[in-house]
Amino acid sequence: MRVQSVIVGAALTLISTGVAAAEEDWKGEAELGVLVTTGNTNETNVNGRLSLTQELEKWRNSGELSSLYSSTRGVTTAEQYSATGETNYKFSEQQFWFLRGAYDSQRFSGFRYRTSVSTGYGNRVWKSGKRSFLDLTAGAGYRYNRLEQPNASGEMAEKDPIGRFGLQFDYGLSPTALFRQKLNTEIGLSSQDTITESETSLQATVVNNISMKVAYRVKHFSNPPANSASMDTQTSLSLLYGF
Repeated sequence: MRVQSVIVGAALTLISTGVAAAEEDWKGEAELGVLVTTGNTNETNVNGRLSLTQELEKWRNSGELSSLYSSTRGVTTAEQYSATGETNYKFSEQQFWFLRGAYDSQRFSGFRYRTSVSTGYGNRVWKSGKRSFLDLTAGAGYRYNRLEQPNASGEMAEKDPIGRFGLQFDYGLSPTALFRQKLNTEIGLSSQDTITESETSLQATVVNNISMKVAYRVKHFSNPPANSASMDTQTSLSLLYGF
């Protein structure tokens, strides 16, 4: 419980500290996707996301909250809430140090929640204009995952130091269209269990600050909890409002 409190507190502190540090140069996106079907199929799907980013001379800060809900004939089939916060200190235009915290709660995944804190080195190895770049990161940290059921050792939690590797590739296809690829991998240094998350998206401006976004997400567990699948996928179509 103590480790859980420390990790969750660190993830929330990253976001609140960044906001308090400076109130200038913040940009954000609000995303909402809804699909409701009735008749032969009664199904509801809702996904939402709120993200904030800030670029300063020596610092880059970001935070994101997201949720997903699905039901069929009034029965919940998916429910997920996630939060991440990250701050970067720039040594130069390319090199930076990062500190990141994350929390994820997903029903029917075998986990009650997953939390992690990590820190390490990053490099913006390529940049073109204001919208196209490639960031690579590598670091170490700690994760605490609470299980729905005891594992093979009879424990209700997975606690592990981790190695973390990340990639973000943004490419401006045109002044109104953006392709984005995110990839993050956590490797347990003791258990050797690997968690990999990928998001591939394409967004295009519809009018003014409103855009349409299509995204495909994959989450893979090398050693999932009992009675849980090793891979989850999501495909979404949503509207974005930039501010």
